Amino acid sequence: MSNSSDQNKNLAASSNSVIRGHVEKIQIEKTKSLRTRPAEDNLGFGRHFTDHMFRVDYDKATGWTSACIAPYQSLVLDPAACVLHYGQAIFEGMKAYRNDDGRVLLFRPKQNWERMTSSARRLCMQMPSYETFLSGLLSLTRIDEDWIPKSSGAALYLRPTLLGTEAFLGVRPSDQYLFFVIASPVGNYYGGESLKAVNIWVEETYSRATPGGVGAAKAAGNYASSLLAAVEAKASGYDQVLWLDACQKKYIEEVGTMNVFFYIDDQIITPPLNGAILPGITRMSVIELLRSEYAKSQSWYPSRLDIQERPITMHEVQEAHKQGRLKEVFGTGTAASISPVGSFGLKDQKLKIGDGKVGPISSGLYQLLTDIQYGRVPDPFAWTVEVPKEI
Repeated sequence: MSNSSDQNKNLAASSNSVIRGHVEKIQIEKTKSLRTRPAEDNLGFGRHFTDHMFRVDYDKATGWTSACIAPYQSLVLDPAACVLHYGQAIFEGMKAYRNDDGRVLLFRPKQNWERMTSSARRLCMQMPSYETFLSGLLSLTRIDEDWIPKSSGAALYLRPTLLGTEAFLGVRPSDQYLFFVIASPVGNYYGGESLKAVNIWVEETYSRATPGGVGAAKAAGNYASSLLAAVEAKASGYDQVLWLDACQKKYIEEVGTMNVFFYIDDQIITPPLNGAILPGITRMSVIELLRSEYAKSQSWYPSRLDIQERPITMHEVQEAHKQGRLKEVFGTGTAASISPVGSFGLKDQKLKIGDGKVGPISSGLYQLLTDIQYGRVPDPFAWTVEVPKEI
């Protein structure tokens, strides 16, 4: 079992084999037909898209070329494109936040690039350099800055995506790729509430990832395989699915769109990065934050708290619940930042966490992390990157 520090080293080390140079200049073509912007009280999540997109093409013979900001438009893919037949598709999720004084901040873009590079390596794909990745994000965010919501809890969601585009039929890696970034204004994940607890179904039939598979990659296919369990969980009144290990259906891994943490006694426990779990950027940030003096100085931080990355079984959680030692459960991810869990549903029982509402650690973490992301408090970790006013 590797810890998050080892995982970060692996992410960085994986870069060399999948990066072939970077693009020096981005061409900009502004749209002549602006899209209609939605009202900020009706944004939802991922339903509206901005006026422009960033794209850059890769060919094995020439490397990365033709980087541009272009009007948002449909993609043209050959029917034999590799992505359609062999699934070479990965993506990232991140946000641009508007500060109260008008500044625009990205949160830990280098870590998103490192994770995407690791995903690319696992799927035998080519990734642009960090310079190209960041330049594309900054240029798109600045050009479509007016789309960044001003309301509390809202942001501009950014979706970097990499596709294998070479047209061929035969099982091998593509020699051509398209990297693009699109942007979507999104509202507060919890709607009108600042924070609310979600209900999670514990999945004991289907599996999300297997040892040696692509569970640690943010591959599109991982999400396709999770859809049936998610649909069935929602039909039963649950918000998301908690995945157990594929071999024994015993060890907890992650929730469908987030990593998961358990507050038992004086410990906060999260499953270790074992190759089947996505190494979340928010997960990493929460672990670093909880271990920091910055968090320890907050009024909500307990007098004693031990942060552990270790295997945890559903049986251990059930026993801790039965004995009154399970105090809080929360998930971490880009969409919601911190997502408190109000209950777990199993085939034979329902576990209510605390009083089913938001606990003090979940609430405190959410406030502190989002304050850093929006630039409302000092950022001692240098996690945020300001988008320049001139690109």
